[in-house]
Amino acid sequence: MQGRRLAFVFGLVFASGLSSLSFAADAPPAGASKPMYGAWGFDVAGADLDVRPGDDFFRYANGTWLATAKIPPDKPAWTLRLEMTDRTEARLRQILEESAAVVSREPGTLQGKAGAFYKSFMDEARIEQQGIEPLAADLQLVRRARTREELAALMGRANFDFQPTLFATYVMVDLKDPNRYAVYLTQSGLGLPDRDYYLKPEFAATRTAYQAYVAKLLGLVGWPDPDARAKDVVEFEAGVARESWSRVQQRDVVAAYNPMTVTDLQKLAPTFAWHEYFAAAGLGDVERVIVNEKGAFAKIAAVYGRTPAATIRAWQAFHIADNAAPYLSKSFTDAHFELHDRLLSGQQQQRARWKRGVTAVAGGDFLVGDRFGTFGTLGFGVGQLYTARYFGPDAKAKIEELVGNLKAACRVRIEKLDWMSPATKKEALRKLDTYTIKVGYPDNPRDYSKVVILSDDLLGNVRRAAEADWAFDTGRLPGPVDRSSWQMTPQTNDAYNGELRDIVFPAGILQAPMFDVNADPAVNYGAIGAVIGHELIHGFDDEGRKIDADGALRDWWTKQDAQKFQARAKALGAQYSAFEPIPGVHVNGQLTMGENIADLGGLAVALDAYRASLKGAPAPVLDGYTGDQRVLLGWAQAWRGKVTDDFVRKQVVTDPHSPRQFRVIGPTRNIDAWYESFGVKAGDAMFLPPDKRVRIW
Repeated sequence: MQGRRLAFVFGLVFASGLSSLSFAADAPPAGASKPMYGAWGFDVAGADLDVRPGDDFFRYANGTWLATAKIPPDKPAWTLRLEMTDRTEARLRQILEESAAVVSREPGTLQGKAGAFYKSFMDEARIEQQGIEPLAADLQLVRRARTREELAALMGRANFDFQPTLFATYVMVDLKDPNRYAVYLTQSGLGLPDRDYYLKPEFAATRTAYQAYVAKLLGLVGWPDPDARAKDVVEFEAGVARESWSRVQQRDVVAAYNPMTVTDLQKLAPTFAWHEYFAAAGLGDVERVIVNEKGAFAKIAAVYGRTPAATIRAWQAFHIADNAAPYLSKSFTDAHFELHDRLLSGQQQQRARWKRGVTAVAGGDFLVGDRFGTFGTLGFGVGQLYTARYFGPDAKAKIEELVGNLKAACRVRIEKLDWMSPATKKEALRKLDTYTIKVGYPDNPRDYSKVVILSDDLLGNVRRAAEADWAFDTGRLPGPVDRSSWQMTPQTNDAYNGELRDIVFPAGILQAPMFDVNADPAVNYGAIGAVIGHELIHGFDDEGRKIDADGALRDWWTKQDAQKFQARAKALGAQYSAFEPIPGVHVNGQLTMGENIADLGGLAVALDAYRASLKGAPAPVLDGYTGDQRVLLGWAQAWRGKVTDDFVRKQVVTDPHSPRQFRVIGPTRNIDAWYESFGVKAGDAMFLPPDKRVRIW
């Protein structure tokens, strides 16, 4: 459901995988095995050298691959990132199948629990036999709820049950007091990916299909008059959408920080039973909360207050079924796939059962935010099993070494900024020095000893795992902030910059082509190096710059420096808003601002770090490509991929990341070294005059 955030993080949503590292400035030694992509890490055969680099650098680096690659029917895209995910998924399958074989001998161990969970998902015969029985108690609670107080209390269960909610709750560091945790509230309640799907005419056909899906699920759970109730449900959600903040508004971290007492919240939005909601969430003793979309809360609550209770009950029944559908019988999973995957993302075929089982147990990408894979999993537990087998301490130490090189390069760039005053620069450098780099896996493993997992109770396993996660989150409230904690599992194919001033690289992102031990260092700097730079720069993008060196939400900029930054960011946003991935569909330069700034700065930092790693020696030339060219090609190859048009339409509305080709084109055309390296001149399609190139970090 929209708005269900786990934490305030700046994410890459990129991904990769694993390997041990070596960062010598020269080419791999004679006799070394070849890297996975090409002779020195870049797949020249996948490039299209007939394309002028200055006309389309993405296609120059990837054009032959793009012309021949096919999107698998069980995916909405095919990318090198997804290729890496498949590799990790196969490893996880082996771990879970081996774990399933020892359940009877080791039922109480972490391996036994992971195996039992996987067995419960793979037991299709039992799932079909049970039908909607596992949801009967949830649906009965909704049927019996007669008052709005009772309905609000059911919404309070959303973090550990299949119930939906209009207002999602999460626990994270207090942005004004970073030494303690706080309870946050954010808008929720929508079944479609974003408010735009309810409000814009171009999504009319999607709304019609969604209403049919609502009716389908209500019919499957035996709800009376499902067609009429489905119409009411969609109209109710449209009313919520009209009052909700846009994703661009949500990115304003200052406007989204609104602390208040629960009593004041009740006055702000009096048509919602907040005390009953918090009591059901296990937060009955909480007196202070932080509201994200303060201006929307009273309006959303008013929509709720004037909507007939029968409609609210139907809405809750539908979302219970929708949330549980991936774990239910074939009629539910097929309907869920048709809407969420085929219609909204263009995926043509449902993933194999074992792949969905891996996601259900091991989890998915928390930054992408799909409920299936981020709710009720043993993700951190499976991560312990994964890293014990596939990620050793040598890899951890060596990636930390590379991070140090990137951090040093970032420091030099900040020191040399010509638009920033010494006072602001001093604060920026202090913040850079406070960043903690976390690699591979958490230092302190998550404890699953009290979580009961049974091989014949799939929905019960999901609930109990979710209860354990919520207990972990809420259990931290009284104590000090745990700066060792992670928000992403070790096997995740992604990276992030978090509210703890931590930059996190799970084991899952440390594999080719993001990093390949046998690849040319320049390519590694262009791929994983630019990713590291990207995450560092997130601390100084349009959101991150509002957080100071202590992790507090504070304006530490001079007025003049802030104005200069905003002018440069605005110019970059205008460039991206002009990009058109498919006819009539444009990138939202405001929504993608933070990621675009991080891409631009991260690639620039990676170039500097590579040059510094040479220690004054000339960069080797490989197959006619200079060192700088190989760094830039490493970045372009890392984004190699193609996606369906439906996926693009969804992405530009919901995702703060630009489509893949513009994560290559957008940064490179603003970096002078790209022009020098590839001889780009006026008249080339990507050419920008020097005075139009955006230079921020």
